[in-house]
Amino acid sequence: MDNKYNHVDPKTIEKLFKICGKGNVIYEKELLENYACDESNKLLCHAPEIVVKPKNAEQVSKIMELANESLIPVTPRGAGSGIAGAAIPIFGGILLSLERMNKIIEIDRVNRVAIVEPGVITNDLCKKVSEEGLFYAGYPMSVGASSIGGNVATNAGGGKVIKYGNTRKHILGLEVVLPTGEILEIGGKFRKSTWGYDLLNLLIGSEGTLGIFTKIVVNLIPLPGMTVDLLAPFRNIEEAVSAFTNSIISSKSVPVSVEFMDKVSVDATTSYLNTNLPLQNEAEAYLLITVEGDTKEKLEDLYEKVGTTLLQMGALDVFIADNKTNSEKIWLVRREILEGLKFKDPNVCAGGDVVVPVSEIPVIVDAIRRISRSCNVTPAIVGHIGDGNLHPALFKPDGITVEEWLRLSEEILSKIVDVAVKLGGVGSGEHGVGIEKRSLFLRSKSQVEIKLMRGIKQLFDPNWILNPGKVL
Repeated sequence: MDNKYNHVDPKTIEKLFKICGKGNVIYEKELLENYACDESNKLLCHAPEIVVKPKNAEQVSKIMELANESLIPVTPRGAGSGIAGAAIPIFGGILLSLERMNKIIEIDRVNRVAIVEPGVITNDLCKKVSEEGLFYAGYPMSVGASSIGGNVATNAGGGKVIKYGNTRKHILGLEVVLPTGEILEIGGKFRKSTWGYDLLNLLIGSEGTLGIFTKIVVNLIPLPGMTVDLLAPFRNIEEAVSAFTNSIISSKSVPVSVEFMDKVSVDATTSYLNTNLPLQNEAEAYLLITVEGDTKEKLEDLYEKVGTTLLQMGALDVFIADNKTNSEKIWLVRREILEGLKFKDPNVCAGGDVVVPVSEIPVIVDAIRRISRSCNVTPAIVGHIGDGNLHPALFKPDGITVEEWLRLSEEILSKIVDVAVKLGGVGSGEHGVGIEKRSLFLRSKSQVEIKLMRGIKQLFDPNWILNPGKVL
């Protein structure tokens, strides 16, 4: 495919200077390396020929128009926190960084929306709207590092999906620059529409292959009630998996989140953070459950029901974090697991992200462990167990090269994805396809579905210049 593309020549560089200003164009080789990778496998890194940093939709439009006419590939990039390789410019060309487009344009209390640029860090938006008594419920685990644009591009999930849904549930409108340079506005400050094909939901989760988001209208809700976190250690993974469904049924309430961590991931992360969790020497798995109540009495009643059920289902104990200090100590371990795994093994393969029906979680957990161990590989398993989304990570065994490890880890993840698909699930719930899962994705889809997707791509991007090599 790369034979069809042209390189960035001096004439193109001059045109990019005029569009963005010379200070917002990077072409020095040593600086380009900073944009060669995201948080995925470092062996996939590939530097762009040039980096441009536009400040508005008009500049993005001019860049895309130039690239489309010149047949130069363009890779959009947000915060670079993805772990599927979607922001890696594998064909070189132009890397279009949205880091300067980081303004919260408006917080509209009446319509309960915010309008933001794509480079806004998720946590900054959450803090800002909370000052207005509002809540942005799209909350991935990388909330402090990821950008809103990246969240929308991957339809990011996170710990609160079980109650509030993934990013798609919270996006009402988009301003999008198409690969041809045209600017499209869809959706807006409204919440229902039966008005033609739903292009909004088509673009959400498209991983930067159909358009570049330049403004995003996000849905806001009133700040939720009081919350309490429950941490429940278990002797084995099987007991933990079966306990969470029973706790939901007994409480007659959907929790804000239900997170799962196995011993391998907890040990690695607490070592990295120089901390510990209760009963860490005895527990093989943990559930972290957040419940919410309108009043103190309702909240106490709710967490007592959940805690009692967890104990009945085999929890070694149930620890209640009813203040910010204790809650943060627990959640810090969950949020920092990726860094903890990298601390234990810099070559860890942490791109796994399968989703299965909740009823099939015990089966997929068993498959992850069985497939990994058959290759003498130690797995770590964490995830948003409440919605069936698990993240298997694989530690590189001794005695093989990094290149051999890349092939072996891909083989293991491929087998895990195959099991997930057979169980009625998919190969990614929030990380996306990117580069890392492209072959698995194409193999798991019917030819009819792939044909339709390629047709959509062709309509949006006739020259296939936008984020080529990703997804399709």
